[in-house]
Amino acid sequence: MNEQRLTEYGKLIQQLLECPEGEELDILQNHLHLIDEGLITATQQYAQHLAETGKKNKAQRLLNIAEKLTEWLNQSPNSVSEESYITLVQQLIQAEYEVGTGKADESIVYHILDNNRHLLDENLARILPQYASDLIAKLPAEYIDLIVKLIGNLSIDIKNFPRGDRKAQIEIAIAGYLFVLSHRQENREKWAITQNNLGNAYLYRIRGNRAQNQENAIAAYLLALEVYTKEDFPINWAMTQNNLGNAYSDRIRGDKAQNLENAIAAYHLALLVRTKEDFPIDWAMTQNNLGNAYLYRIRGNRAQNQESAIAAYLLALEVYTKEDFPMDWAMTQNNLGNAYLYRIRGNRAQNQESAIAAYHLALEVYTKEDFPKDWAMTQNNLAGAYSDRIRGDKAQNLENAIAAYHLALEVYTKEDFPKDWAMTQNNLAGAYYDRIRGDKAQNLENAIAAYHLALEVYTKEDFPKDWAMTQNNLA
Repeated sequence: MNEQRLTEYGKLIQQLLECPEGEELDILQNHLHLIDEGLITATQQYAQHLAETGKKNKAQRLLNIAEKLTEWLNQSPNSVSEESYITLVQQLIQAEYEVGTGKADESIVYHILDNNRHLLDENLARILPQYASDLIAKLPAEYIDLIVKLIGNLSIDIKNFPRGDRKAQIEIAIAGYLFVLSHRQENREKWAITQNNLGNAYLYRIRGNRAQNQENAIAAYLLALEVYTKEDFPINWAMTQNNLGNAYSDRIRGDKAQNLENAIAAYHLALLVRTKEDFPIDWAMTQNNLGNAYLYRIRGNRAQNQESAIAAYLLALEVYTKEDFPMDWAMTQNNLGNAYLYRIRGNRAQNQESAIAAYHLALEVYTKEDFPKDWAMTQNNLAGAYSDRIRGDKAQNLENAIAAYHLALEVYTKEDFPKDWAMTQNNLAGAYYDRIRGDKAQNLENAIAAYHLALEVYTKEDFPKDWAMTQNNLA
């Protein structure tokens, strides 16, 4: 076993000892490339050393971790052997080499992944970097850069593969990126691109603590920006600024208002390079992102923030046309609808009409069959617009709202989307309470039933604000 790996074991063991109780799994998830028999042995040996020096509690903690690691390694989903994973890794590395040397196109990698979707699980996240480390140890030093490059490219392809287990694929990509970073010189261009890729993986990671994943993403983007300066790497600098803006927009930790200011600043920096003339698609994407940040901005004048959001969405739609970018067009139309719905300036009735029109446009692309979650989201938004609509027949508007909420609930089930289901049940209850048509007593019963359903998810412990709001509505 090489000395570098032993050093990495030691650092990981120290992290596990120093972290708060309950965070061990998150740390291990971030170091899948180190999980093997060697780590278990090192953990057990250090636990013995701690016990011999009288630190029995720490020793027991490490022994518990070693036991969990042993269980982890012994897990064999679908009775698949480790050799099957190794064979897959070998095939993929060979395919990446052929792509890199021009002997094949990228489709060969996706073909192999498609034929081995059953192996795209978290076992592969452990085995990929482990195999790569073993391979590097056996090969002459001049091959190290090549292997690292191939693993980096493979990590990107696995993350982007559209037909596997998304949750597992992101874990595999993170493990691959961490392996690559451990073999790339800091503050160099290739190191920076891997930091950016790692940031993207953490930002959309499904496993682990969401707040911590966001912090990891921000940290990775900031590291990338130590290399990616506007002067030396303007395109990559702008790309990373946009990504950093996305991370700050959704950040859980820190001050929400400041996070949104950081996001807006990052998007504006990205737009210094991403102009409509030179990079129209990237420009439109960043304009849409900027619109979202302004729409939910806390600081500044709320009315002006809404105007800034609308302006940014309309700019994005100059490039995002239905013909050329139907999905992006629909997304931006839905966002524009949200901005008009809550707009302060202008005529309120006309703003509502503009919102309804934008939602209907979005639904031309967001069909239940092709985009069920987006369809449900837009149906819920449309229902909200009809509920408060000034123009048209009030009774019919409420019927339209109730119908749209029921459509949204065809996708927003309690099992698959509990928070969205509860939100829509609460909204539906409000529409039934205000309903003009139908039997008044039955409408009231329907409203009460929907509020009670919402409270099955909106508990006082997990969603205190939503629970209080729903309880107030129910009263």
